[in-house]
Amino acid sequence: MSKIEISYSLGSENSGLHALDLSKQRQQALLRNALMDLLQAVREHGSIAAAAKSLGMSYRHVWGELKKWETKLNQNLIVWEKGMPAELSEFASKLLWAERQAQARLAAPIEALMAELERTFAVAFDPDAHLLTLYASHDDALVRLREFTASQSLHLDIRFCGSVDAVRALNEGRCELAGFHTLSQPRLNSLSAQTYKPLLKPGKHKLIGFAKRTQGLLVKPGNPLKIHSLQDVMAKRLKYVNRGLGTGTRLLLDELMTNQGLTADQLIGYDHQELSHSAVANCIASGQADAGLAIESAALSSGLDFVPLVSENYWLVCLKSALDSPPVQALRKHLASPEWQTALQDMLGYQENQSGNVHSLSKELPWWALKPRKARKAS
Repeated sequence: MSKIEISYSLGSENSGLHALDLSKQRQQALLRNALMDLLQAVREHGSIAAAAKSLGMSYRHVWGELKKWETKLNQNLIVWEKGMPAELSEFASKLLWAERQAQARLAAPIEALMAELERTFAVAFDPDAHLLTLYASHDDALVRLREFTASQSLHLDIRFCGSVDAVRALNEGRCELAGFHTLSQPRLNSLSAQTYKPLLKPGKHKLIGFAKRTQGLLVKPGNPLKIHSLQDVMAKRLKYVNRGLGTGTRLLLDELMTNQGLTADQLIGYDHQELSHSAVANCIASGQADAGLAIESAALSSGLDFVPLVSENYWLVCLKSALDSPPVQALRKHLASPEWQTALQDMLGYQENQSGNVHSLSKELPWWALKPRKARKAS
């Protein structure tokens, strides 16, 4: 069976074909196809010459296009005899009928898509609107922030990925901001230090306060297995669901196990990976696992119980040179606003953490503590 491709362009009665004398139905079509316009014009005007004139094309071009399509489709499109009006063949009439049916079914979603495109492209022409690209570890508060700022002309283009990948994206120039999280009291020689210290440089990067959040174990409603710690999961040989390599939550798990003298081979399901906090929650809710590390809001959304384990700081980081850019300034203003801080406090498992304030790496994280200078020897 041969395969024929018919392409469409997105348009409206006021774009592209505004001067054409086509039927009202074709004028209002949101998806445009040149062949369908040709066939409709021939049907309306009864001759190829008149159809060509109505389309603003030459007779030779219209005739050539019709013949080209007849060859492609291996079907006659026009029934025409000298001295008689040109008519559509039965096949061409069925083509137009099928296209009308498709247009009728797709009209509503296409109109919604066009409205969304208009709103999106309007940002490019709005001098007061800002766009900020953010690569970040998955977080529900960031989703809420995107909704909050969008209504105030700051559009956050958020790409959720692992914390480590987010910081790398910042250093490679693929985004203006990165989001990552660490323990509120990170240790000097922790796994987090080993991971982030090579990627972040004092003087080059600046931290922006975003939120303090709680991470813990998601368990079945009522916690029937009496899980209160990672040790319980291991001792009871329960099924765990993990996050992927490069995510901040995977790094947090490894750090907690190291601090407690636990090893990966003791944890059943350590290699069972999911892409987000919500995916971990769904895995537990569906019975595929008994526990997994995630944020409290993920437990709430899936009807699970939550066993809090640690408090984290969620940071936004940017290059120092970007601090004074209009988009970053606009974001910091939103983060510091009472309206946003109230919205954040209302989210389960989140607290305000000097949101919008700029912090230095060396003051907030212990990994760059400068060594004291050695006393000079007396000469």
